[in-house]
Amino acid sequence: MQKFCQSCSMPLDNAGIMGTEKDGTPSQEYCIYCYQNGAFVAPDMTLPEMTTIVKREMEKRNIDAGTISMAVSSLPHRKRWKAQ
Repeated sequence: MQKFCQSCSMPLDNAGIMGTEKDGTPSQEYCIYCYQNGAFVAPDMTLPEMTTIVKREMEKRNIDAGTISMAVSSLPHRKRWKAQ
């Protein structure tokens, strides 16, 4: 079963993409773009801001609209955004 970043929905399919905990170990929940050294890179980011970033970055990579829609629609269900 594939794991996804619990902030941006990026697939966590290799150790190089995983964020890091305070002790330097790979995060099992967040990617390197969202989480480093045990903290969020942009702690004040809102869900609408993350939605805009995810959509823009996926479009830059020519990812199809259906996949983008799935990624964006999954954001509110990710651990980071459930509390908001």
